Amino acid sequence: MTMVIIAVWYLACLPMNRDLPQLANVVGLADRYEVAWGLERPVLPAPHQIVAELYASTLGTALFRETADGFVLNPRNLLTHAWVTVSATLAGFAIGVMLGIVLAIAITEVEALRISLMPWIVASQTVPILAVAPIIIVALGSIGIVGLLPKAIISAYLSFFPVAIGMVKGFGSPEAMLLDLMRTYNASKAQIFLKLRWPASIPLLFASLKVSISISLVGAIVGELPTGAQAGIGARLLSGSYYGQTVQIWSALAIAAILASLLIAAVVLAERLTLNAMGARP
Repeated sequence: MTMVIIAVWYLACLPMNRDLPQLANVVGLADRYEVAWGLERPVLPAPHQIVAELYASTLGTALFRETADGFVLNPRNLLTHAWVTVSATLAGFAIGVMLGIVLAIAITEVEALRISLMPWIVASQTVPILAVAPIIIVALGSIGIVGLLPKAIISAYLSFFPVAIGMVKGFGSPEAMLLDLMRTYNASKAQIFLKLRWPASIPLLFASLKVSISISLVGAIVGELPTGAQAGIGARLLSGSYYGQTVQIWSALAIAAILASLLIAAVVLAERLTLNAMGARP
């Protein structure tokens, strides 16, 4: 399937780039494809151009450079931008997960909150993040909060939702018979939560975390767009857009996809270790 996608991608390069002046005087089909696959600023770059740009901007560029203060991360290396974005992603993910779990506990334990709070949680996700991000950046910037925290808050705004919804479902998953049995043993609410509701919710927690970590990365990238940030994948996308460097834009998108895959893989690994420790089947 991957080979089919790559083949279709290569074939699509010519029709997508047909209006560029470099192809105006090229006649033969083979020659037109040869030119289309080597354009400096194509509308749709060929896969090998993206791979070459990824190599040149990561392994082909020094990760550290020497300054008067010692060795620092090289802003020309794409891995430097990836680290900036991952830092905001992980911070926002941590905030979002904690917020989602707290909200889920409150909704599960207090019936009034289930009725009143749940609609607001759902409604919060109907507001486009591109509209919310500048508001958050400007509001926090006006009180002197800049840098990592505003981007982390934007990530948390996106990532808390799947955790909250998943954990509400998870905390409510134990059967009524089991809940009645715990009450028969005179178990307190805390004991019911720790010994029944929480273990039962673990599979749904990790299912939610896989979604949450990926959209947290999206939130971090979106948070970099309205700030005029000098570092981060969002900043890389903006600079590529300003100067018409489409290959740079696609390489930034590719590194974002790779980062998302690695973050999800880390969650999957944590899930397997946790379920094995619990004696459950992954």
